[in-house]
Amino acid sequence: MPDEVLTPDPKPDPKLDSSDAREYNRKHRWLSVADTAIGFVMLLALLLTRGSAWLRDLSWKLAGDHYALALFFYVVMLALLAQLLGAPLQFYGFRLEHRFHLSNQTLKGWLGDELKDMLVGIVLGGIVAELVYLTIKGFPEWWWVIAWLCFTVLFVLLAQLAPVILLPLFYKFIPLEDEALKERLVRLSEKAGTRVRGVYEWKLSEKSKKANAALTGLGQTRRIILADTLLQNYSPDEIEAVLAHELGHHVHQHVPKSIAVQTVVSLLGFWLASLALNYAVDHTAAFSGLHDFANLPLLALVASGLALVLLPALNAYSRFHERQADLYCWKSVPSVTPFVTAMQKLTQQNLAEQNPSRIVEVLFHSHPAISKRIAAAEQYTRS
Repeated sequence: MPDEVLTPDPKPDPKLDSSDAREYNRKHRWLSVADTAIGFVMLLALLLTRGSAWLRDLSWKLAGDHYALALFFYVVMLALLAQLLGAPLQFYGFRLEHRFHLSNQTLKGWLGDELKDMLVGIVLGGIVAELVYLTIKGFPEWWWVIAWLCFTVLFVLLAQLAPVILLPLFYKFIPLEDEALKERLVRLSEKAGTRVRGVYEWKLSEKSKKANAALTGLGQTRRIILADTLLQNYSPDEIEAVLAHELGHHVHQHVPKSIAVQTVVSLLGFWLASLALNYAVDHTAAFSGLHDFANLPLLALVASGLALVLLPALNAYSRFHERQADLYCWKSVPSVTPFVTAMQKLTQQNLAEQNPSRIVEVLFHSHPAISKRIAAAEQYTRS
């Protein structure tokens, strides 16, 4: 069997998707667009109205003469402002999941998660901001290179720690009790050349009716997590097929490759931020210098703009990885039938679109259309 990635392109058939699936995904996309737009408007408004300078001055009043503390207060106020402006959309998203019977989460539980998410964002955002402005103060000429190096180390560290520190803040995990399934999945992972540190049941049903599985972490923190909603509704063969796809990412080294791409993109982002910051300081009176953290919205605006511009290309790269992982899955399991039935079940359970329009797939989807994945699996059996 050749190693090429099969990419059949079936003609769009809107009948593949239910009216609920089309409406849910359409609303979800507009929610994402609106959230992004609010973020951009907020950053622009802070810069154009001198609102950022006002927040900076307030931060100095609260912190006295302590630069690092003043910067942290600024980050906290910026996060609170973003949370306040985005709250209506976040609540609409919460209601949207309930409207389409995809959520089990209570309002109290959702509010608790929103609070935890904001606090985690403040801590991580505060660390990044402190690193950036520490390097700006100490190395004004080459701060963007040093900050990029620090960011890269932090990014890799978070990839390692997320399964054991961040995810448990939001979900419960217990060791998988089904020993037969556990042994089967461990053997599959060993066949793929990776050693997992455990197989865990992910208590996703406490919040969602959707199903999912993942191979998370790096090195000593690598583990298999299976949503209880997956364990309840899918056969062992289907679960094996889903995990085989995830292991395909390991076999093809997609995590280090994605980290490498992210490293290049972040380097470009820091360089562009440096150019924008130098221009703003040299040609406007908005900031007192490079170290004036009132310019933080400008740095965030550059980073957000770059991410938006590169999104179609990064999505295309991700879809290529997903097709490679699918191909590995089909080669690793006795039959592609469990893969196909798992995809069909996941489509129905997660209310996913099987056949989005091409523009929607390009702009919003990090995975190939499900109809294409199923068609490719069926073509594989005929090859």
